[in-house]
Amino acid sequence: MSTETLKQTMYSEEIIIPEGVTAQLEGKKLKVKGPKGECEKDFSKMKVNIEINGNKIVVSSVKKRRDYYAVAKAVVKHIKNLIDGVQRGYVYKLKIVYSHFPIQVKIEKDKVRIDNFVGERFPRFAKIVGSNTKVRVEGDDIIVEGPCKEAVGQTAGNIENATRIKYKDPRVFLDGVYIYERS
Repeated sequence: MSTETLKQTMYSEEIIIPEGVTAQLEGKKLKVKGPKGECEKDFSKMKVNIEINGNKIVVSSVKKRRDYYAVAKAVVKHIKNLIDGVQRGYVYKLKIVYSHFPIQVKIEKDKVRIDNFVGERFPRFAKIVGSNTKVRVEGDDIIVEGPCKEAVGQTAGNIENATRIKYKDPRVFLDGVYIYERS
């Protein structure tokens, strides 16, 4: 597409809402519900127009400029991720790795408690983000799943960062919890 045609047209894209999924728009806050749960995202700081027409979500740019097109395309991708999440869900798998001191991981309400990490006496904590995000421990694996991609990814990242070893050589001290699969 040449720059002349970009300047002449506004960017607009329609996203079809599949069967079994409902979308509700309140201002610029979009709530999507489906078989795997519900997820919501606030687009109030984004400079786009969002409308729901029947079974379609229409996203259009505010101005005829390339940077506004980029913002509108990013919003479209976020909405597709919301719809995909409530249909299939997202799963992150983490592996517990230790060489000498066995690490114990427990789930407490909205936190993950990591005990005996590198022989430390005090536990480390990682926050579980989102109300629909589920975390479970199966042997040496931690499985994080939920309908909202951002919440699941942030929870997995919080767990991984809670076991980061500082001020030591990371090639020698390999203990920690690491993400090894995303789906």
